[in-house]
Amino acid sequence: MDCLFCKIIAGEIPSSKVYEDEYIYAFKDINPEAPCHVLVIPKKHIASMDEITKENSIYVAKIFEKIPEIAKLGGANNGYRVISNCGADAGQTVFHLHYHVIGGTELPIHVFPEK
Repeated sequence: MDCLFCKIIAGEIPSSKVYEDEYIYAFKDINPEAPCHVLVIPKKHIASMDEITKENSIYVAKIFEKIPEIAKLGGANNGYRVISNCGADAGQTVFHLHYHVIGGTELPIHVFPEK
C-alpha cells in the first residue's frame, strides 16, 4: 500500500510523535494552522469516515477517548477543535482516516458563506 500515513506509522517516514498506543498514532502537522495542530490517525488503514464499520469502529472510539489527552500533550490547554475531512470535495488529501486537533490559541469562528 502506498499510503503516506501508513508509512509514518511504520516508521518509514519521520514524524514528530505526540502520542502512540496499540490503536492510535498522533503526530504534529507539518503545516500547522495553530500552536497545537496534531493529526490523530488509526493504526489500521481506514481510508475515510465513509469506511468506518462495526468491525473497525473500535479505532475511532479509542481515538475519541484519547483526544483530550492528546490535545493537552500538543499544547491545547484551554480548548481545541477536532476536524476530519471526508472525500475530495471536503478537502481530504491523504486517504487514511485522520482527525486534526487544533488549539493552543483562540480560534476564529468559521462562518459559511451565504449562497
